[in-house]
Amino acid sequence: MDTMAVKVVRKTVEAQDITSFELARVDGAPLPAFSAGSHIDVHVPGNITRQYSLCNDDNESHRYRIAVLRDAASRGGSQGMHEQVHAGDVLTISTPRNHFPLARAERTLLLAGGIGVTPLLCMAQRLAAVGADFELHYCTRSPERTAFREEIAASPFANRVHFHFDDGDAAQKLDAARLLATPDAGTHVYICGPTGFIDHVVRTTQAQGWDKDNVHLEYFGAAPQDTASDGSFEVRIASSGKTYTVPKDQSVVQALLPHGIEILTSCEQGVCGTCITRVLEGECEHRDLYFTDEEKAANDQFTPCCSRAKSAVLVLDL
Repeated sequence: MDTMAVKVVRKTVEAQDITSFELARVDGAPLPAFSAGSHIDVHVPGNITRQYSLCNDDNESHRYRIAVLRDAASRGGSQGMHEQVHAGDVLTISTPRNHFPLARAERTLLLAGGIGVTPLLCMAQRLAAVGADFELHYCTRSPERTAFREEIAASPFANRVHFHFDDGDAAQKLDAARLLATPDAGTHVYICGPTGFIDHVVRTTQAQGWDKDNVHLEYFGAAPQDTASDGSFEVRIASSGKTYTVPKDQSVVQALLPHGIEILTSCEQGVCGTCITRVLEGECEHRDLYFTDEEKAANDQFTPCCSRAKSAVLVLDL
């Protein structure tokens, strides 16, 4: 994966516990182009890699902007960004990738929960620029926790944005069942935010009869897995024929690393797709939030950061 050095040219508090970072090439050259919904991998102090969505206009080539929520349950990424990264620092990032692209649609509904607004804000900017029909529904705990609220209010698409606050009166809260009451083949729905928020909206689309191909989502984190019944299994490396044991308390990634087999990871929760590995033989126990049901059923790839095996052995294309 291509990487580059960027300088933090601006660090801004956008809301309670949310800070944005504006990044530019150290050499002043234009940054690689990106499309709405893209993310970058950021190498955070402490030898941690985390993914953050780009939330600036995708026409811009002089900067990337990301926003990071300080997470009390952080495994080091958000804490490192908030406490150890400052304006003027140099970071290593990947080139942008997009697993959450906009589809052509007659109408687009964007539903954001908290920090999940970041890719959807970029989408709103793109849709507004091309004169598309869209709405952005932005749900947060309170106005004080609503990143980019003033920026959105001053934007050309402000009249297409609806804010919903948990601490506000009932009338302004998101009524997903009402919003999604009438399935429309020409409308695409994009959802991003905490797992509970996404699951609620997805269940609503299913209950209302929406075509699943018109519903797009991107998780920022996975719910904790129940690992009490996990057992060990074997993985065989196709290139060498060597077999290694994956203990019940380790992931495939963790088990292979001491043997010099390093698989690139980022989220470590089966959300981002960075670690996807081809499976040549065996049956996977998919625990990711990345693959579709059809992709999981194909059983030809998995996320070794969190997924395991149903069969005694998995043969990996490594």
